[in-house]
Amino acid sequence: MHLIDRNREYVVSLFRMVVGLLFAFHGIDLLFGVITGGRPAVFGHWPGWWAAVIETVAGGLVLAGLFTRVAAVICSGSMAYAYFTVHQPKTLFPMVNGGEPAALFCWAFLLLVFIGPGLWSLDALVRRAGANSSAMDSSLSH
Repeated sequence: MHLIDRNREYVVSLFRMVVGLLFAFHGIDLLFGVITGGRPAVFGHWPGWWAAVIETVAGGLVLAGLFTRVAAVICSGSMAYAYFTVHQPKTLFPMVNGGEPAALFCWAFLLLVFIGPGLWSLDALVRRAGANSSAMDSSLSH
């Protein structure tokens, strides 16, 4: 158990990066059609183009670990919206209505809201820089 606890923050970081990368790639594909060769979303069209922008930008922020919790709330909400407006009206069960990816992304991002970005993140880097700056300021004032 010690090994698991000791590496928790690193695994959280890897989890965040993978989820953010997959989400950002999905958004990039929707915006530009460069990954699957599909048709790009029509500029400004609701909700497809806006969802693609959210997925690309917020997914990129989650990947980098910058403003992670805020970006993860936005990502989770966008996937909840996608599930309940696109998939759930077809039928209740995600494995039947094609909503499994939306449901999984929704819950994965909600988990990140609560557990945070992990050690390998820009949020952690900024936090450490702020702590070091505060320590330097207090040592200079003495």
